[in-house]
Amino acid sequence: MTMSQEDGLTVLIAEDEPLVRMLAADILGEDGFNVLEAQSATEALDMLAENKVEVLFTDINMPGEIDGLELADIVAVRHPRVGIVVTSGRQHLDDWEVPDAGVYLPKPYDYRTLAETMRHQVKDRR
Repeated sequence: MTMSQEDGLTVLIAEDEPLVRMLAADILGEDGFNVLEAQSATEALDMLAENKVEVLFTDINMPGEIDGLELADIVAVRHPRVGIVVTSGRQHLDDWEVPDAGVYLPKPYDYRTLAETMRHQVKDRR
């Protein structure tokens, strides 16, 4: 089942690798999500302050003062209704290690798993 963009479900992708970010944005956009893109945790925080977002999808390893796990911690406190999905190709986490009942999605992920994971996190937050 595919959502329509009229549902207003927005995913914020925080990923520093442009090609990975664009691919995830394309996959989720085709599945009916509204997609926002940030190349750093700081940019993601700015976008969260200005937009209604249902799910944060963040890579763990990002340059800058805040990495993806720290971003997830901040979002869990400041935006408790935002679902959290953390990803990495370098390290593995168990779901219990992701803040605020978030989930870990290892790289590489396939498009079906990516979209289903986002829908699950939205459903759990409504």
